[in-house]
Amino acid sequence: MGAEGRQDQLPGLAAELVRAKVDVIVTSGMSAVLAAKNATNTIPIIFAGAADPIAWGLIASLARPGGNVTGLSELPGRELEGKRLEVLKDAVPRVSRVAVILDSTGRVDPSPLHLAARALGLTLIVSDETATPDEFRSAFGALRRERAHAVYAPQTPINVHHQNLIVELAMKYRLPSMYGSSEFVEAGGLLSYGASFTDLFRRAAVYVDKILKGTKPADLPVEQPMKFEFVVNLKTAKQIGVTIEPNVLVRADKVIR
Repeated sequence: MGAEGRQDQLPGLAAELVRAKVDVIVTSGMSAVLAAKNATNTIPIIFAGAADPIAWGLIASLARPGGNVTGLSELPGRELEGKRLEVLKDAVPRVSRVAVILDSTGRVDPSPLHLAARALGLTLIVSDETATPDEFRSAFGALRRERAHAVYAPQTPINVHHQNLIVELAMKYRLPSMYGSSEFVEAGGLLSYGASFTDLFRRAAVYVDKILKGTKPADLPVEQPMKFEFVVNLKTAKQIGVTIEPNVLVRADKVIR
């Protein structure tokens, strides 16, 4: 279930699926999962990527989810966001001021980012709310005027929808960039670190198969990511005049040259 970045459409889409009496709903991202959960407590819901599903009240526990929701979670935000900032700092040590493109609908709690930044000696510059192309352009201009050295775009639905524009703007302002998925790097971003969404959806299919064969979601433990990808785009590094530290480059799972 997706809404092409338009979060206001998610409740309606979820209600439409419920009216269609589908056998199972598969979705990703906290906003979409919550919309599905609010629409039905009977149709099985499988999420492929949702941070802190216990904290959001989606499940009772990882081992015994209870209810009609289960699937594959991401690591808690404090761990994953901190790791991304750490990798960015390791890759480009001169970075000390990081701009964060943080929209209000992505359900990303900024406090772990601030905690991680302080531990790494980084200053965070958080953008105004961004949802439209003009707002993204305005935000990047403002962040650059605030002397940002790099940019981090969390894996929110709106950021994913505007992936190409974000990459384009980071390139325009010659800002080293970190993202939550390899798709951004393949589109021209510099770095990404996160769970493999291809792997998450492949494993979600196993859940769907079990449910269609009669297993209840309440009895299917929630899994956490087994595979993380660190991807580097050296073509982009050259274009923006950045040299990736060799000891970081050897840790990459994939290097785009």
